Amino acid sequence: MNDADAVGLRPVAEPDLELLQRLDTDPVLSGPFEWSGFRDPQARRRRWETDGLLGGAASYLVVSLPDGTFAGTVCWWPPAVGGHQERSFEIGILLWPEYRGQGLGSAAQRLLATYLFATTIAHRLQAMTDVENVAEQRALERAGFQREGVVRGAAFVGGSWRDACLYSRLRHDPLPR
Repeated sequence: MNDADAVGLRPVAEPDLELLQRLDTDPVLSGPFEWSGFRDPQARRRRWETDGLLGGAASYLVVSLPDGTFAGTVCWWPPAVGGHQERSFEIGILLWPEYRGQGLGSAAQRLLATYLFATTIAHRLQAMTDVENVAEQRALERAGFQREGVVRGAAFVGGSWRDACLYSRLRHDPLPR
């Protein structure tokens, strides 16, 4: 099985909410690059009851293994700077620790890009990752994203401002191999 067959994307279902709630209360799940503090653990459930976590400020899909295992999430939202609603999106991914380092992130991000280019008028997708998150940088490159540069002081994580690498993929870019 290649990594493209290793994952699928699906909407968030009610049984997924308990694990998603842990993202807001357990720093171990998000690892060293994503934890930004405790959040309202019921906020995702309230949002899911409103729109299924699709639409609004950010949309979420579950990264699912062939046996249905919930391995993480992908998300997308309009970028804070320079974006026009529906013409560009910033994307993100968070795999549970036990599923990292297996090529699943690249496959999930390729699937998300394919999905967004097929279902929206988006011309540009972008992603940022901490300058020290070399594994995610490689995953984005394998998913067809190109590095654009470093955004200084892009995120406040772990008590300090962190630089991030900015990546993008345009609708007309060649498909990744």
